[in-house]
Amino acid sequence: MASPESGSSYDVEFRSVVKHFADVRAVDDVSFALKRGSFHSFLGPSGCGKTTSLRLIAGFEQPDSGSVEIAGQSVVGVPAYRRPVNMVFQHYALFPHMDVASNVGYGLRQRKPRADAAEIDKQVAAALELVRLPHLGKRRAWELSGGQQQRVALARALINRPTVLLLDEPLAALDRKLRREMQIELQNLQREVGITFVLVTHDQEEALSMSDTIGIMKDGKVVQFGTPEELYDAPVNRYVADFVGESNFFSGSVASCDDTGAAITTPSGLTLQAPFSRLGGKLQPGAKATIAVRPEVIGLWQPGAVPAGLDISRPARLLNRIYLGDHSEFQIEADGLGPVLVRLPKHSTEGQALEPGDQVIMGWKRERALALSEA
Repeated sequence: MASPESGSSYDVEFRSVVKHFADVRAVDDVSFALKRGSFHSFLGPSGCGKTTSLRLIAGFEQPDSGSVEIAGQSVVGVPAYRRPVNMVFQHYALFPHMDVASNVGYGLRQRKPRADAAEIDKQVAAALELVRLPHLGKRRAWELSGGQQQRVALARALINRPTVLLLDEPLAALDRKLRREMQIELQNLQREVGITFVLVTHDQEEALSMSDTIGIMKDGKVVQFGTPEELYDAPVNRYVADFVGESNFFSGSVASCDDTGAAITTPSGLTLQAPFSRLGGKLQPGAKATIAVRPEVIGLWQPGAVPAGLDISRPARLLNRIYLGDHSEFQIEADGLGPVLVRLPKHSTEGQALEPGDQVIMGWKRERALALSEA
């Protein structure tokens, strides 16, 4: 198997990969390349193909057609145990009858020729130091917290120095606060060891906070591949905009368009204008489309206090307000637009005096919205 120093600058490549399960096309002509030493996530709903993609990298599944390459070499037909890949599972799969050190060193003890005991102990100690558990080697797995068990599983995977570390929803069993802490730990650990990490998750916050690149999947295909910033600021269609972050969507048909953007007429007769996403396709007159507006770009004002320069403004009634610490979310009912979510920062003067039942004016600037296909 090729070492990370040889040949390709990519640690994982899919070339037109297809995988069926009976009549289901779980991975449908997928191609991508992950740079060496990067942190990549597959993000999507259940059944989109992300876990199957991970299993194809691991060797637990083989493609029906196409090529899977690791460190520049095809691994099609190569069994999992011969690939330079390790996986951390959602439930960690630690051996309950072993202490932490024995769990971490298990892979080393299976190698042939086997290293001597002193060398294994040295590498185990280094791995536990890496995951900040240097004093817990004699503990049993069941004596550890969820976060500590996750770190032990990471140490066990990393001690073999794989080319690629696969993470199958490893934080799903943790509570919200601990999950956030472990996101930061994983990011720091990946940078420290320099190994390519590939994460599968349905949690958009998890993917956005940790990844260099993300593949958004749907029905076995990668809909968009890019950086977190690209996916959030320049989604290719409504599906990506809806899956990454939150948006308000005002759908209708394209009334007119040029090279920069489109005007979309909604069923209520309103015409809204917005530029195209820089990574999305152009729209044609008469096509079904949507205007996507993130909650944080919409403003709320008392009647008579609306600033100049808005391209879209509508009367609305405030339905409720949810205080979330550093910001507040407002549910409003806007004339001709229906329900709209608005997010204002804590110290916003516009939102401080608003209460449910108030009549308000909502609006945004044209360039802060996007005209997207409904696909």
